[in-house]
Amino acid sequence: MGVTERQSQLAEVEALVQRFPDLPPEAIVKEDLLRTGLAFSEDALRIAAGFKPKAYFIFSFDLIPIVQMKQEEHLRAPEEVALEGGPWDFRRVIVSVRVNPSSPYRVELHDGQLTLTLEGRPLCGVTYQHAPAYYARTARNGKPLHEIAPTIEWGYLIYLTIFRLCQYFGKHEECQFCDINENYRQQVKAGRPYTQVKTVAEVLEALEVIAATDTASGAYTVTGGSITSTLQGKAEVDFYAQYPAAIEAKFPGRWISKMVVQALPKDQVRQFKDAGVQIYHPNYEVWNRRLFDLICPGKARYIGRDEWIRRILDAATVFGPDKVIPNFVAGIEMSRPHGFPTVEEAITSTAEGLEFFMARGVCPRFTTWCPEPLSLLGSTQGGAPLEYHARLLQTWRDTHARHRLPVPPGYGPPGIGQAIFSVSAFMDVIRPAA
Repeated sequence: MGVTERQSQLAEVEALVQRFPDLPPEAIVKEDLLRTGLAFSEDALRIAAGFKPKAYFIFSFDLIPIVQMKQEEHLRAPEEVALEGGPWDFRRVIVSVRVNPSSPYRVELHDGQLTLTLEGRPLCGVTYQHAPAYYARTARNGKPLHEIAPTIEWGYLIYLTIFRLCQYFGKHEECQFCDINENYRQQVKAGRPYTQVKTVAEVLEALEVIAATDTASGAYTVTGGSITSTLQGKAEVDFYAQYPAAIEAKFPGRWISKMVVQALPKDQVRQFKDAGVQIYHPNYEVWNRRLFDLICPGKARYIGRDEWIRRILDAATVFGPDKVIPNFVAGIEMSRPHGFPTVEEAITSTAEGLEFFMARGVCPRFTTWCPEPLSLLGSTQGGAPLEYHARLLQTWRDTHARHRLPVPPGYGPPGIGQAIFSVSAFMDVIRPAA
């Protein structure tokens, strides 16, 4: 990235902050960090060694592969950073770390303080999160507990990736933005103690330690790759349902329970609810019919877009509309070669999907697209323009407010300065109730 291009990014951020005065400047910078990644000075990485490390809890969420990390950022970078104060007087905002040594955003030491800079210009202070005490412990089988049950969202969410691969294999089935399979391979090659399938017993053992020693966690997610046939002799619903059933039997009501798997038929969704799941996330990824078929070919072939949407609405009759929260990947609407060429077209399409669901009481949320180089799409391009992300924040916030929907449960507190959801700024822009 050349000097002129780097300078234009600072100008773009400043221009968008002026253009969208109803958005918190912190949210705009957060979205820019999520789409372009974050670099660290050697001093900043040295300090990070005493804090909670990046767990690679499901995807890489990096803009370079491990083999290109000359500073071994995959072992040294923090999971998240809190941005606050500084020349831009930021209110606290929590941001997931997506490693990119070429990013114009860089964490450095300035006058002995960790500082976020953009093209060398200080923006705000940076804080790392202390690791929970259980991160230093191992299970009886020798596996690190933080590999079995890491936390994200500043410690609020225990992320249980049960199956670290996906049975949508190859370019004709894999979601084109997703690197779950390739990330698994690179992590194993790099020597991380990645478990392909976590057992119920080891999950319960980890949660027993967390329940006894940790006060920050308020929710857990059970998730993993899609199962198109069987895994360990079980269909997808039976395989994943056994985990919340066991957790809720041992720790009834201790955490908000969430399930992130495919959109399944209504009778199977009831199995999740019967197992103790409170919130269901059947992620639809992208709204536009043509793009869904192209970007999610396996989901299109096995289930189909229309059936996927029907199943989301059916799930709302099982859990209640506010407890069904499908995710979409913000920015893939503009991915080349098939995406929309303009921000206006992309926002119009996404707004249509938000209106469809929110008018029915279902509130989608989104993850800001990180073009991971080991994914099929991320290997060839950068993300969507920052303008798209700013306009999406406005569109999501205003559609949510117009339909008078509650704050999505299971994500912690809403609002700038309070929100902890780290992979997009949708929770940061929710306005406090009047």
